[in-house]
Amino acid sequence: MVSYVADTLALVLFFTTTGIVNERIIAGMTWEQVLHARLIGGVLMVPVGRPYGLWRDWLMSHAKQTRLSQLIWDSLALVSFQVPIYTAIIAFSGAAGDSLIRGVLGATVMMMVLGRPYGAFLNWVRHLFGLPPGGEKPMSLNT
Repeated sequence: MVSYVADTLALVLFFTTTGIVNERIIAGMTWEQVLHARLIGGVLMVPVGRPYGLWRDWLMSHAKQTRLSQLIWDSLALVSFQVPIYTAIIAFSGAAGDSLIRGVLGATVMMMVLGRPYGAFLNWVRHLFGLPPGGEKPMSLNT
């Protein structure tokens, strides 16, 4: 349960902020659409926070100890898990046509860039909860 709370809290804090930047500045959504997207996103982040943490841990177990390897695997984890969910969020929030395309492309680029920073943030939040960082041992549902 502690892992669930830590992973979910990290996801909500980090991606509420970055989502607002992408939706308003890159996708050009209205503030009303951004609010709608953040409300949907917040609700969806609760059930996917821990599954994403497990997904990331599993992918990161394949990373070597080099910065480049960790950067690549962290980015791959984030893009492959979160972009499809994010696409649905902004589509249901009113993004369509060019706005939807810009939003998805912007989110993909942001998540590629933010993969490693988010991974470090997630590990820091886990540390605050007394948990080990992810990707250093086999995936476990009991942690």
